[in-house]
Formats: sequence, structure tokens, C-alpha cells
Amino acid sequence: MRLRSLAEVCAAGEQVWFQPALDRLRALASAPDPRLREFLSAEAAVYITRAPGRLDVMGGIADYSGATVLELPLESATWALLQRQATPRCELATLREGCWHFFSIELSTLLRGELSTPEALGSWLREHETGDWAAYVVGVVQLCLQRMGCDAAGGFRLLLDSTLPEGKGVASSAALEVASMTAVLAGCGRELPPLELAASCQWVENHVVGAPCGIMDQITSACGRRNRLLRLRCQPASIEGYLEVPPGYRFYGIDSGIRHAVSGADYGTVRTAAFMGYRMIVEAVDLGGYLCNLLPGVFAARFERSLPEEISGAEFLARYAGIPDTATQVELERSYPVRQATAHPIYEQERGERFAPLLAELPERPEAADELGRLMYASHRSYGACGLGSEGTDRLVALVALAEPAAGLFGAKITGGGSGGTVAVFGTVESEARVRDIAARYARETGRRSEVFSESGPGAAETGVLVIEPGSP
Repeated sequence: MRLRSLAEVCAAGEQVWFQPALDRLRALASAPDPRLREFLSAEAAVYITRAPGRLDVMGGIADYSGATVLELPLESATWALLQRQATPRCELATLREGCWHFFSIELSTLLRGELSTPEALGSWLREHETGDWAAYVVGVVQLCLQRMGCDAAGGFRLLLDSTLPEGKGVASSAALEVASMTAVLAGCGRELPPLELAASCQWVENHVVGAPCGIMDQITSACGRRNRLLRLRCQPASIEGYLEVPPGYRFYGIDSGIRHAVSGADYGTVRTAAFMGYRMIVEAVDLGGYLCNLLPGVFAARFERSLPEEISGAEFLARYAGIPDTATQVELERSYPVRQATAHPIYEQERGERFAPLLAELPERPEAADELGRLMYASHRSYGACGLGSEGTDRLVALVALAEPAAGLFGAKITGGGSGGTVAVFGTVESEARVRDIAARYARETGRRSEVFSESGPGAAETGVLVIEPGSP
């Protein structure tokens, strides 16, 4: 990604995207913790990257089945501030829940010995007292050293800051990976095309972190464009275009306050069940490698009723050799909702294909907003049928439905991996106050803190890398 000076960024009027990181950099000199005051040196360049979270408007968990997904990059983002150092060590500092956390690991450990494989590194990091946050960053560093020609003679210092809530369905992990990898590559004088960078970040999450995520989060964070829906065909990853959100309309996010994780059992169970359905169907029809290539009419007529509603892992493996998914595995004792998990991506693909042209019709045909809302409500019901709903997200969707289109709100759905997290809401620009009223009412009812996401922002490739040279004011 392109390197930019502070003068260039300011001349383009784009310093707003880096301002939180610049403020953090300026504040280090007066930080009460001496470790922070000394973390970055004034004698070496600092590389600053920004990667946004995303709002999943349509597609969600269908990405791993090859669906077309529609994703909006958010203004909320993660920033990475990287500086090279002579010591061959990776040192991290991050602000999480109001407290600074530090982590350090020798680069030789990532290249040789017991932690030199991604699986061993991930397992060790998950057991470490830092929790799993370091795995996203250290996994990126290991991959850059082992496969991308980055220099291990000198080390890295990475300071990480974010306005994205963790585990709330807005792809905070993808933003952390994309910001970190962009910074590490820039600091090493290396570069990857944004799509390849996103795929590498997904690899880290699958193999080091151990989360069986699809590709849409990383690509949206890397390649998204402000106020446009990224249209991505996940076969495996082809950007089909960017859909402008028509003037007068907006997509909002309301955080349910319920934490979720794509590494959790619910998401993994549904994903595995979808690949079980694929394995059963592919014996009768060629799907070209992806479940979403099956037409809904064919699925309804030939397969839907014959798929088991539930099947144990042991029973499935007794009949089939396994599943083609490399990110999950069938567990013998677990029960899998095969029929609904298979149906969701097939019908979600159809909803996504209808959603895009309807959005483009809005300026000439305002009634299309109601149809868009109905597609979002249908997607939400399908999540619930898979077992990926939650009482919090269901309540938020119900509150949006109670507001009715007359209030400028047309539809809502759970986002991303489900089982909590954030609800996407489609409405008019004028309906923002109503959205915030709904969030406040929900917070009063549940006692949970509910954040509203109302603005879009650029992806990492659009903002590039800001380089602060030594001696810069």
C-alpha cells in the first residue's frame, strides 16, 4: 500500500482518518507509564496504518459457502503504529478496556523451535496470560517473517489502538490483522496487493488464532470504500463492485452488548453443518466447489426435505469420509443442524442478489426501501433458525420493526457470525435520532451498554500508510 507523508495526507484533507493515532503518538511523551513514554523512539520512522471494522448488510455467514456478500466499512477502526528496532524482538502495546497491555516475544522463537508452526504458536498464545489478542498480531508477524521475506535481523515495536468494540460483530479481529500486517510490511519495505493481504490475514485467523472465519471481514477492512457497499463474491474472493448508498439513506449498527466469537461453538457448529449438507448434495450434483452455486428452486425441489434436520458427528462420519472445510472438523459427539445450516447460504445468496439492484433503484423508486427491509428481516429469521440468534439481537430487530417505515426505518438483521453482536439497520439519514432512541430503550430494558455505528469510513488500501519521519513536528 502506498506510503504517504503527513504533508501529503493533510493536503488531501484526509488527516481525520489518522488523527486518533496522531493524538496517541503525541500523548506518549506525557504518559504516566514509563513503558509507554519509551515505547517509540524519536530517532526512527513510525509507520501508521488504519483498518476499519465493517457492518454486514447481507451475506454474513454465507461467505464460507461462496455467497455474494454486501459489506460496509465503518468509521470506527483500529490503528497500528510500528517502528523498527535493532533488537530482534516483537514488542506489543495495546489499550484494551481502559488498561494498557504489553507483550514481547523473540523473533527467533517464531522462526525456530517449538513455536515455529502456526498451530503451536496459536496454542501457546491462547494459554498465555495475555489472552488471545496477541495471537492476531504475533501470527501476522510470524507469517511475514516466514513467507513474505521480511527481515528478522531487526525487530518491531507495535502500538495498537482501536475504537472498535471486541466481540460485537463488527470485525474487530480482521481490522487488527489488516492494520498490523499493513504496518509490518511497510516497515520491512514490502507490499502485497490488498486482496492477497486480506487472504493472508484470514489465514492467520484460521491457523494461528484458530477461528474458522470466512474472507469477507478482512477484504472489507482492506478494500472497502467509504459510503459504499463492497460487493464480494466469495469464490474464493472476487470483488464484483461497490454499491453507492443512495443520498438520503443510511445503514446503521446497534451493538446488542452481547459478546460473540466466531471461534465459539455455535458458529463452528453451523459452519460444519453447512459443509455436511454440501457433502451430501455434491454426490448428486456438481456444485463447482461452493454450496451457493445451487439454485434455491433446485434445492427446494430435490434436497431440502431429504437432508436431516439434525445428525450426530459420529453418524455423519460413518456414512461420509468427512467435509472439505479446512477450518473446522466434525466432532463425534456433537449434533449438527444440517438442513437449516445448508438452506441459509442458498437462500441468503438469493436475497443478496435481489438486494443489490433494489438499492440502486431507490432514487427513482422509494418503495424499494420496504422490499430491502423485508430481505433483511428474512435474513435475520434465517440466522435464528440456524441457532445463531440471541435474545438481545432479536429484541433490537423487534424494536426496529415496531418503529415502522413511517419513522424512516425499513429493516434490520443480525450481522456477521451471529449469537449476539451487532444489528444492522436500514433507514433514512433523518432516522438517526430514532435509531439512537431504540438503542437507549434497549439499554434501559437490558442494562447493557448499546453503541450506535452511524458513519462509514475508508478501507486500509484507500488511506494507505502514513510515515512520520524522525524530526517531524
